[in-house]
Amino acid sequence: MRSHKKRKAKIHRKTTETKISVDLVIDGQGKADIKTGIGFLDHMLTLLAFHGLFDIRLRVKGDLDVDMHHTNEDVAICLGQAFKKALGACRGIRRFASSEVPMDHARAKVTIDISNRFSYEGIKVEGKRDDEWLASIKGSRPGEDYSMMDGSDFLETLAKNLGINLHVDILSKSDMHHMLEAIFKALGIVLDRAMEIDPRRKAVPSTKGVL
Repeated sequence: MRSHKKRKAKIHRKTTETKISVDLVIDGQGKADIKTGIGFLDHMLTLLAFHGLFDIRLRVKGDLDVDMHHTNEDVAICLGQAFKKALGACRGIRRFASSEVPMDHARAKVTIDISNRFSYEGIKVEGKRDDEWLASIKGSRPGEDYSMMDGSDFLETLAKNLGINLHVDILSKSDMHHMLEAIFKALGIVLDRAMEIDPRRKAVPSTKGVL
């Protein structure tokens, strides 16, 4: 169930490295207007918005002449903060969600708990963390100046600023594009499900009474 009152937030962040503005509507229609300066990241966030039914407008001016790290990380900071702000006290949300998504030969599973506590152990591959393998997987197509480690860094920063427990597993290996596409689609799905309002629950979904 979607909230009757649209949950939305605006975030503006300016540093010596990036200038970012985010407009987010959780209870949206999946409309994305994203310009980060990193084409592959634009593609991934468009998928997240579409499959999560979030409306996201994102504008970024970053020091891409240096590298993409600052922009990649700062976009994740702002998007995480926007989700957190839009959720407010998290009253009535379902909180937990899990989704497994295939993308051709790739298959990924994403599980989250909107707990207001950060936890992320990296992208696991067939049940194990393998940073050496992860670091070796980079884009192979024209314009794919991105890597699995860039994707993992983005997910870690997003999870930290949103305040979630995030588990990401690659169940079937493939190329970088298809693995990250499966991950970001699954992430959009689980964020939507976990943020959905349960009409039976009027309070915060915790026996402590607070998240």
